[in-house]
Amino acid sequence: MPDPFDGVLLVDKPGGPTSHDVVDRIRRQFRLRKVGHGGTLDPQATGLLVILIGRATRLSSLMMGADKVYQGTMTFGAITDSHDADGTILEERDIVGLNRDRLIEAMSGFQGDRMQTPPMVSAVKKDGVPLYKHARKGREVERPARLIHVYEFRLLDFALPCATFRLGCTKGTYVRSLCHELGLQLGCGAHLSQLCRTQSGNLKLENAVSMDVLLNGDLSDLARHVMPMSAFPSLR
Repeated sequence: MPDPFDGVLLVDKPGGPTSHDVVDRIRRQFRLRKVGHGGTLDPQATGLLVILIGRATRLSSLMMGADKVYQGTMTFGAITDSHDADGTILEERDIVGLNRDRLIEAMSGFQGDRMQTPPMVSAVKKDGVPLYKHARKGREVERPARLIHVYEFRLLDFALPCATFRLGCTKGTYVRSLCHELGLQLGCGAHLSQLCRTQSGNLKLENAVSMDVLLNGDLSDLARHVMPMSAFPSLR
């Protein structure tokens, strides 16, 4: 008899908690022994977080390897040390001259393969130490660039100083770094001010349960939201 708690749970993560916080709250709330996730979200990012329960935790690396889709907002005219709104503003620049056509043209140049260097304010480890710990001490260390692929970088709305976009990309892509690089290319600077993950592989945010609903339910409610491993034949 299959265990109803061996499976995949799609959670709509709110801004604030880390991905580990969400995993820990689900584990404690429902007294589950094995809970993991299929790809982190920054604390202030919202949207689809794939939670793996029981035997499904062994699918972690496969889930993390899936392509991702995001909807986000970037703000022009300010460069931050973390490349997002949580960081300290390092420089402010004039946005006069930036228009929709210039932005669309610049964004189109980001599609395809590109090398990306992880930001210092990230959990990537250098000699076993997360980069953000070096950053907190004011140190910048060398870190190798990684190959990523951007399938889509499309403008959805433009209202200075902000622009909303849709991004489709491979795993390990730092969306905030793309916004930072785009801002430098345009000359006015930019940082990521809002981000929502809408899709991971074939899994979509529209099928996710909110944290509030999930944590206000009981085990029977949880079971209704867990997709069995049989739903992922190619991953078993």
